[in-house]
Amino acid sequence: MGYPLELKCVLCGKTFKLEEVKYTCPFCGQDGTLDVLYDYDEVAQSFSRERLKKDSSPSLWRYAPLLPVINSEHIPSLSVGWTPLYMSKKVAETYGVSAVFIKDDGRNPTGSLKDRASAVGVAKALDFGYTTIACASTGNAASSLSGFAAVSGLPSFIFVPEKAPEAKITQLLVYGATVVLVEGDYSDAFDLAAAAIDRYGWYNRSCAINPYLVEGKKTCALEIAEQLGWQVPDRIFISVGDGCCIGGLYKGFWDLLNIGFIDRIPKIVGVQAEHAAPIYEAFKAGSERVLFGPVQTVADSISVGAPKNWAKALRAVRKSNGDMVVVSDEEILSAIPELARSTGVFGEPAGAAAFAGFRKMAMAGMLESSESVAVVVTGNGLKDISNARKAAGAPLSAPPDIDAFEEILNAHL
Repeated sequence: MGYPLELKCVLCGKTFKLEEVKYTCPFCGQDGTLDVLYDYDEVAQSFSRERLKKDSSPSLWRYAPLLPVINSEHIPSLSVGWTPLYMSKKVAETYGVSAVFIKDDGRNPTGSLKDRASAVGVAKALDFGYTTIACASTGNAASSLSGFAAVSGLPSFIFVPEKAPEAKITQLLVYGATVVLVEGDYSDAFDLAAAAIDRYGWYNRSCAINPYLVEGKKTCALEIAEQLGWQVPDRIFISVGDGCCIGGLYKGFWDLLNIGFIDRIPKIVGVQAEHAAPIYEAFKAGSERVLFGPVQTVADSISVGAPKNWAKALRAVRKSNGDMVVVSDEEILSAIPELARSTGVFGEPAGAAAFAGFRKMAMAGMLESSESVAVVVTGNGLKDISNARKAAGAPLSAPPDIDAFEEILNAHL
């Protein structure tokens, strides 16, 4: 399996042996999220682009040497990763760039990019000998964990805000998770989950503090690079809530750079909702910290006012010479049908937010015509049918009479 070597704090830079620290830096506290570092010399000797070319397994486990799982028997049986990367000439021509690629991570088994993290999280829980796993989530991480825990025989406890979309809550219950609807927002759910995990000794699946979970998310970057023949795009757009997905993208490209698979890291652009943008505000202000506050957006998956993985998010944008952009709820909703009708990919609001951010920057003349662009759609549109219906418009209604239908059709046209 992999060659994990040590853990390193994003804030203070201190390194720790794997057995020394469970979640975050003991000196920097919860803000001190950790990177998993590998023996990159060992990885480079046993792992190659040629080896990958011969590997026909369509899952993220093709990258096992760059993942932290120790025992292959702990890998969940539910297939995850190797999602499609579509090239859209239509979108590229419409917005004046050289190429556009859409990474459809809504094709993962429970419908979101979070499946990548849950697959690794469940395997690590078993590596460490835990018998129960838990997390707080705005929805997708929760449904993801419940699915992977179910196939691995691990009981799961999920804490979600009481206003989480019904489809996501239904997924949790179908998979057999114990679901706790927490009065309040994501921060309230996170705090209650952390207290329960501490009291009952469960394994914490939260990407916000568990260093191993981001390692699962980074495989999205590994796939994009491999699917493009190791010629990474100039710029990549992804929506941002807690900061874990964008942090994972950067870590994936950084790892590939370290073993010589790619020669540069693409500019990473984080997209936040207009009224849920604490990381954007910190980035634009040049701040080293993120200020927390209330949020409101239709994109529930990125509705996070107190992001826990803000340090990795800011690093991803700054170290890649990237950028951040905010989009309104109206821009997010209008992006859902445009994305679907131009590329065939149906994204939930948070997934479509990345496309809305790309569109906004392109229309503002902030992208070069020579640039190649990738957009990561983090979740499937069926996760939030209510907002999709708002964006898509109403169907026609007709009696079972062809003449009446013709009148209605002519009026519609």
